[in-house]
Amino acid sequence: MSAPDGQGEFLRSLGFPNITVHRSYDHFDFIKPARRILVIGPMGSGKTEFSARVWRDSRVALRKGDSVAGVATTAGADRRRIHFVRSRIDRERFPDYPDDALAYRGGYERCGDDISSARDSFDLESILACHPDAGTWIVDEAAFYDERVAYLIRNESDSRGLVFILPTLVLNFRREIFNHTARLLLDNATDVFPLTAYCEHPDCIENSLFTYRYYTVDGSECPALYFDPLIIIGGDRAKDDPREPNYCTRCDEHHYLPGKEYTFFTLKPLGETASRGDLKPLRAELAAIAGNMESSRLYASLKRLHLDGPRPEPRNLNALQVPCIAERALCYLYAEQNLLSADQLRGIVNELGLDRDYLGKRLADNRRPLDL
Repeated sequence: MSAPDGQGEFLRSLGFPNITVHRSYDHFDFIKPARRILVIGPMGSGKTEFSARVWRDSRVALRKGDSVAGVATTAGADRRRIHFVRSRIDRERFPDYPDDALAYRGGYERCGDDISSARDSFDLESILACHPDAGTWIVDEAAFYDERVAYLIRNESDSRGLVFILPTLVLNFRREIFNHTARLLLDNATDVFPLTAYCEHPDCIENSLFTYRYYTVDGSECPALYFDPLIIIGGDRAKDDPREPNYCTRCDEHHYLPGKEYTFFTLKPLGETASRGDLKPLRAELAAIAGNMESSRLYASLKRLHLDGPRPEPRNLNALQVPCIAERALCYLYAEQNLLSADQLRGIVNELGLDRDYLGKRLADNRRPLDL
């Protein structure tokens, strides 16, 4: 029997056979102060549901007597009292649920007055000041905040004994650390709970750690290209609009991500050349992408890797059916890589007749709004 120390002997004494015993789910510890608990995993892995369980535990703990209140309180903040902070960037999730809901797939908990929404670390700082008696804070999707949030959380935790529970994506759809904020949250965490989900490919039931982004075009699954805009604000609902992404969890084998080699071998060097004043090569490639895809270097790269290579995967070429690929490339070069000036971007958009509305929305999503 495999079990934690002492537990195996106890179960054997009750007549259990020689079986593997896994650790049970523990109720939340409201006594231990100054923790920064990252709850990480792909979309659908139960990050927010983990927080909902803590909320339910707090309802039980709050019914305990004064002796429990004493050991669960530091500097006037009772860790049994939870305040839930929803990210404003994620406000479209679960639109049919009550405004005060700590919502997750399949259910929700009503938080009443113990819920707020924040856009950034400064909003969160104000909310913390307004609720000095709350000792446990659930800050949903903290990786969407500015980098300052990691140090705000650490300082409040260390100075006041507050506990922060941070259900958030750490890996983006590119299978990379989501952003600088995610990296700093990892650096400052005291506890990490990694969660997995079943791979959502119809022919697979492996564990999944990755969030997969794809588009639906005429009923076909079209994987997002590597240089697709990093942040696209929207809900969890399935979308048939080929401009709006869908998400699911996928294992390594079924997480398709075409265009990574092209991004670093071709697209980014073209952007670097443009940043030095020579826009012609980039303009020519974007014109091909927008007007004659099969003449583009992007098409040649994907064809070589996913059709002509030793392990053909034609599904990756479905990525080229998604609209506004040139606009996505510009967003990557301007908003993420900072390789193009605003005037250069406007000039390319005007010359090639690109979709201003789509590009403007994606730039705003990535906090680089620009009047096009």
